[in-house]
Amino acid sequence: MMRIHRTRHGGGTAHRAGATAVTAVAVLTLAATTAGCQAHASGGSATKPSSPPKTSGPATDDAKPAATPSPSTIAPSPSVSAAPKPAPQGRTLMATGSEGKQVRELQARLRQIGHFDRSPTGYYGTLTVAAVQSFQGKRGLSRTGRTDTLTWQKLVAMTRKPTAAELNPPTSRPAARPDKRCMTGRVLCISKNSRTLSWMIDGRVVSSMDVRFGSQYTPTREGTFSIYWKSRHHVSTIYHTAMPYAMFFSGGQAVHYSADFAARGYTGASHGCVNVRDEGKIAALFDQVRNGDKVVIYW
Repeated sequence: MMRIHRTRHGGGTAHRAGATAVTAVAVLTLAATTAGCQAHASGGSATKPSSPPKTSGPATDDAKPAATPSPSTIAPSPSVSAAPKPAPQGRTLMATGSEGKQVRELQARLRQIGHFDRSPTGYYGTLTVAAVQSFQGKRGLSRTGRTDTLTWQKLVAMTRKPTAAELNPPTSRPAARPDKRCMTGRVLCISKNSRTLSWMIDGRVVSSMDVRFGSQYTPTREGTFSIYWKSRHHVSTIYHTAMPYAMFFSGGQAVHYSADFAARGYTGASHGCVNVRDEGKIAALFDQVRNGDKVVIYW
């Protein structure tokens, strides 16, 4: 009896041990299955830790990698210092946006040999870029539009030093004959026909400069006005554009310098103001004109 009882007891123990083993296997199977789903979702493996996510493209200040490997896992790479290749035509001396006397000289020299068809403005805009590209193409240089040392050397060798009149011509077009209203007093005499402005005192022309006007949708008013306000560093409250050396004569219309006019010439138009493209000339004019001086705009 006792042996039979032990056998039954042993069988119960074995049964419980077997049940325990089955339960353990089920738990391990469930854990392995769950781990496999997680690894698949993240692109990894059930038996290996998932690697850090990769980013597309190089890191920038705006798009840094979401995760970076630990420094200890990254093998140090030897530093390679490759010397920068020198520009084939040398150092850039002038390019788009450059301003000043050297730009004016560049334009005058290009004009001497037929690559620049207007008076120098001292501003390196799209027309100057096109003129430099034209010159470079004729000389077998890369048509970059930038004035580098080689381009400048070749241009200087082919031209002579510009005269004062070539560097600072009064206007690109002959100034119009002054309207009779311009013959007395201090007057900004502005012709829409010749697109010129002449600063006159008692019938004598003190200085002249190229100007442009508003488009057909925003025309520049014609008639006799007077300067009522000057603003050296003015910014338009409507268009939020710079209007340096602004001299207001009728509502929001003013005579002022235009960087866009200097860069693009007559391909553009103002919003009704009288644009001047020579900053040096408008700066000198701004210092001479006083509130109350007359403005005459005519055809």
